[in-house]
Order: sequence, then structure tokens, then C-alpha cells
Amino acid sequence: MFPWGQEKCVLLLGLMDISRRTFLGQVAAGTMLSTTMGRAAAHSVERLGVQLYTVRDLMAKDFEGTLAKVAGLGYKEVEFAGYFDHPPQDVKTILGRNGLTSPSTHIDYASLGDGFPKVVEASHAIGHRYIVNPWLDEEMRKQPDVWNRVAATFNRAGEISKKAGIQFAYHNHHFEFVPVNGTTPFDLLLKECDRDLVKIELDLCWTTVAGQDPLVYFQRYPGRFPLVHVKGLKKVPSGPPPVPFDQAIPNITDVGTGDIIDWKRIFAKSEQAGIRHYFVEHDQPASPLDSLRASAQYLRALRF
Repeated sequence: MFPWGQEKCVLLLGLMDISRRTFLGQVAAGTMLSTTMGRAAAHSVERLGVQLYTVRDLMAKDFEGTLAKVAGLGYKEVEFAGYFDHPPQDVKTILGRNGLTSPSTHIDYASLGDGFPKVVEASHAIGHRYIVNPWLDEEMRKQPDVWNRVAATFNRAGEISKKAGIQFAYHNHHFEFVPVNGTTPFDLLLKECDRDLVKIELDLCWTTVAGQDPLVYFQRYPGRFPLVHVKGLKKVPSGPPPVPFDQAIPNITDVGTGDIIDWKRIFAKSEQAGIRHYFVEHDQPASPLDSLRASAQYLRALRF
């Protein structure tokens, strides 16, 4: 029954068992390492969005047709910059018909006054979860102590929108990073605005134009940036800040095309920043849909 002797067979079986356990352990370790490495490289933008200012001229001519083309490029979310006289319920219906959602909308500063409750009502009807003020005109920015008053206005708007379950936010350009009375308006807003009432939609391109590193702000103000604008930049324009818009805008490009912005580095900190929505934008594209197509192709392939 034991042709080599019982003791030798027992020893041989023991060695075989050790080898088997060693092999299985190595396989398990390799699988775990492979899985861990896969997780580290698997992050991507799952639901890519568009700021519709990019296609504003097309929207004015063919509202639903343009939204259908945007959806056809693979975008899932859109951020409005005007509804071109379409009532809220129609907007919601058109979005649904084209498989789109609209997490956010841009409204002007004047709309934060007495008419703001109606803005909130319309936003709720469409399904927006964020209302964003994207701009303060130059004359207003020249007024003394304007940014403190703006912060107070944003806090009031945030209180009103919160009652409807909608988050208020502000979208930056580059002028907010030029110091006024010893601090930048951008830092003032982040300090004076209630973090629960007012978030920031960080335009990553304009932040770069200002010579700022988004990661510094992610670390300084974690969780304050649920929305970002994503557009390429060929180079940081030279000149004293803020660089005039007509000199800065020609340097905007499609994402990943002659683009100096390190998107992988920035998006790797998305969790720290609190980013939930990524909106592609180009202020003055030669061909809006071609621009959106090129940016989408780059971003879909990006892993971080």
C-alpha cells in the first residue's frame, strides 16, 4: 500500500500540501495586488456634462435639436445658461426625451433679488440641484466693499434655495484672485459665505489663467467644490492680472488638445474637493459640436 514506505509517503504528501498552499497564497496575493492596482487606475468621469454656453448660438436656433446632438456625443448632463423662452416643464420634458439630466443652471446676479423665489421655483420644476451665479460685471466689481455685500447676498440666496432642496453656488473667473485690501475676493467669499449655504463651481481653466493651483484650494477648503468647469488652456497669458478677457479667451482650447492643464493630477483629488459634476465648456469654439466631441473623447479615456 505504501511502495516507498509509510514515512516517506507521509513526508511527500506533506511537501505537496505545503507547495499547494504556497501556490494558492501566491495566486491570492497576486490577485489582490492586481485588484488594488486596478482600483487605483480605474477612476474616470462617469457622467460627463456640458455647460450649454458652449453651444449658445445653436441653442438659440434649435433648442431641442442641439440638446439631442449634445446627448448624441455621449454627454449625460447639461448645465443651462438660459432657456431661450422655454417654460420649465417643457425644458424638463425635452431633457427626458433626450436622456439628459440638468443638475445645475446659471443665473445672473440681478436675479438674486426679489425675483429669486421664482428662479428657485423654476429650477425645482426642471430638476436642478444647484443654482449658480457665474458673473459680476466690471462696474459692480469697482464698487467699494462690494465682495462683502456679495457674500451677504449669496448667503441669503443660499438660505432661500436650501428650503427647496437646492444648493446655491458661485462660479469664478480669474479676477477673483487679484488681491483687494489684502485678500483675494475668492478667499473672502469662501470665508464669509456659509459653507453649507454657498458652494463654489470652480472653473479650472480660469483658475489656471489666474496663476493659481486648484489643489491648493482643494486642500484649504475641502468639500467646497461640487461642480467644476473643464476646458483646455494653451498657455497662461502674460501681463498684469487680471489679464483682459480678449487676451485670455483666445488661449482656451479643447480639453486635451494643446492643453497645458494636468487633468489627471487635478481629478485625482476629486474626492477631497467634493467634485460631483464635470461640465465641459469652451467660451468661443470655432465649431462647438466638434469641440465638445474632441473634449469628450479625451475625458472618456482619462484615468486618474
